[in-house]
Amino acid sequence: MRILVLRGGALGDFLVTLPALAMLRQRWPGARIELVGNATAAALALSDGLLDAVHSQHEAQWGGLYSSSPLPRTLADWLEEFDLVISYWPDPEGELARRFPVRPGQTALFGAALPSAAPAAAHYCALLRQLGLAPASLLYPLRTPSPENFLVALHPGSGSPRKNWPANRWLALARWLEEELHARLLVVSGGAEPADVLAGIGLPARNLPLGQLAARLAGCRLFLGHDSGVSHLAASAGAPCILLFGPTDPAMWAPPGPQVRVLRRGADLSSIAVADVSQAVREVLRDQR
Repeated sequence: MRILVLRGGALGDFLVTLPALAMLRQRWPGARIELVGNATAAALALSDGLLDAVHSQHEAQWGGLYSSSPLPRTLADWLEEFDLVISYWPDPEGELARRFPVRPGQTALFGAALPSAAPAAAHYCALLRQLGLAPASLLYPLRTPSPENFLVALHPGSGSPRKNWPANRWLALARWLEEELHARLLVVSGGAEPADVLAGIGLPARNLPLGQLAARLAGCRLFLGHDSGVSHLAASAGAPCILLFGPTDPAMWAPPGPQVRVLRRGADLSSIAVADVSQAVREVLRDQR
């Protein structure tokens, strides 16, 4: 059995697809499952055994799938190797769907790229009902190495400034965590955040490989962040999460699970006060005792 999954997007988009990949692996444990998508994020699924190979979504050859021209023979031959093709790629004109099946006996399923059911993971699992599959969980628990012992992780960024709590409030919260709770802080950042984010606060974890970051987050008693891929990574690594939401819908985009707590005071994140977050932190840490 050979399975091809087409799934584009950033880190969070990939992580909400993990439960669907887990369903495929559970149903066909000996299958060869390959994915075309975010190669960096998909390395997490490779290391967990959900995937056998990953191909970058940025390769030029995939554009030919949306063309009416004949496919290059090498690409056509490769696609014919798969018994099942599952696509979550955008296909507003149906051009991609018209390409498949590429041979008799091949099964091809097409789902919308953007979720229509909440939480988002439920949308990507729903397509697989056509195969008689149902998810065991809508949050895939990543297997991580032995965790490191950091108390609180902070990720003060996201893919959009609109989804970010004001930087001065992150700084005030970090100082409160250090001075009042004597917390050891891990400050997570990447290309979307300035290099000096929360400078001088805690231990920086900037641009870490996702596997290393997941291992560090697995050792945290608490993670604080926004609507971001890193928040989904923290939840999948098992860290209790407090997530600050504003313009996006947490019912759709917050990681599902009892260890995830959402704070929202409307579409403007500045409506959330430092006192709101510090109170939530006290409550979560108290419940862990």
